[in-house]
Amino acid sequence: MRGLLEVLAIIPARGGSKGIPRKNIKKLLGKPLVGLTIENCKNSAFICRTVVSTDDEEIARISKEFGAEVINRPSQISGDNAPSELALLHVLDNLAVNESYCPDLTVLLQCTSPLILPEDIDGTIQSLLDNNADVAFAVTKSHQFLWTIDNMGNVTALNHDQSFRPMRQSINFQFSETGAIYVMKTNGLIKHKHRFFGKLSVHVIPENRSIDIDEPIDLNIAETFILERQQRKVYQLLPDVIDAIILDFDGVFTDNRVLVFEDGREAVICNRSDGLGISMTLKSFNIPIVVVSSETNQVVKSRCDKLNIKCITDVKNKLSIIKKWIIDNKFNHKNVIYVGNDINDMECIQYVGCGIAVNDACDEVKKCAKIILQSSGGKGAIRELLNFIFLKMERG
Repeated sequence: MRGLLEVLAIIPARGGSKGIPRKNIKKLLGKPLVGLTIENCKNSAFICRTVVSTDDEEIARISKEFGAEVINRPSQISGDNAPSELALLHVLDNLAVNESYCPDLTVLLQCTSPLILPEDIDGTIQSLLDNNADVAFAVTKSHQFLWTIDNMGNVTALNHDQSFRPMRQSINFQFSETGAIYVMKTNGLIKHKHRFFGKLSVHVIPENRSIDIDEPIDLNIAETFILERQQRKVYQLLPDVIDAIILDFDGVFTDNRVLVFEDGREAVICNRSDGLGISMTLKSFNIPIVVVSSETNQVVKSRCDKLNIKCITDVKNKLSIIKKWIIDNKFNHKNVIYVGNDINDMECIQYVGCGIAVNDACDEVKKCAKIILQSSGGKGAIRELLNFIFLKMERG
């Protein structure tokens, strides 16, 4: 869809915040809020450019690391009471003056809504296009009974007849503005200098994706939701039948470092929880586990012997070895899991039914993996995977 429309995403991310200091770079599962928002933009089918508007050097640096452009926001429009529209208009004016650039659509995204998905952004843009609207924004449905108190202290119903108590589901639902996504025709925004003008349209997103980070407890709630989302995704991507698990050693069992002694001997550090997970898996499900490594050091075999798993070392071509091993054991490669971290694992990850990368794998490996673990190599990555397998196998 990119190319049909020029769509600019602007993420206001100032440094000041009263409720949660440095809120825009607080981390959820290791990633700053502004980084999560930038990643959503990069995965949108519509967004062509992403600009972060900030008055803060650290936010600017992090934003660039995640692949966004940065425009420095003046202090006079960076205070607590400065509306987001001022940041939008400042960015648009800057791009117009310096690049003669004016997008068809401007998308305002807030860092404080970390649970939205790229599909929510694209759905809001599509709502504007489908309804020929000037502005579209993300909402959730609400079936709540709403009340108000007037100046005399009288409590009265807003959206229902207080003399008749209907079923909650039967009252006309309202739309609650999430504050997460706003899409505007750029010329209208520049003219009206406000995010609501002309014909409006909404895009409904699930309530559990609309959380706004305002208090410290919100970070914990959001992290729980993200973990549950990731778990559901892993369950779906793991094979229903698992014939075997193949593991690289360096960078999977270890953190990819090596200890070298004065006499030339080498040693590595492994994670005991990984070993316990392997032992439990072998005992409970009897799933074959094999290590395939290009390493020649005896430490690989010693560790595998202790864990009672097969080990193939000094491998020049991993793909040819695992193909032969899978065929010899009459396994279906679609039911095989391979976990790796580096370039020489890529072919294997792409060949098996479920290729997995540890969290600190190189970018090329992550791009071709079906699953990216939250844990890094040598820091519980194997145990994390095996825990998922336990849950999947136990739930059938």
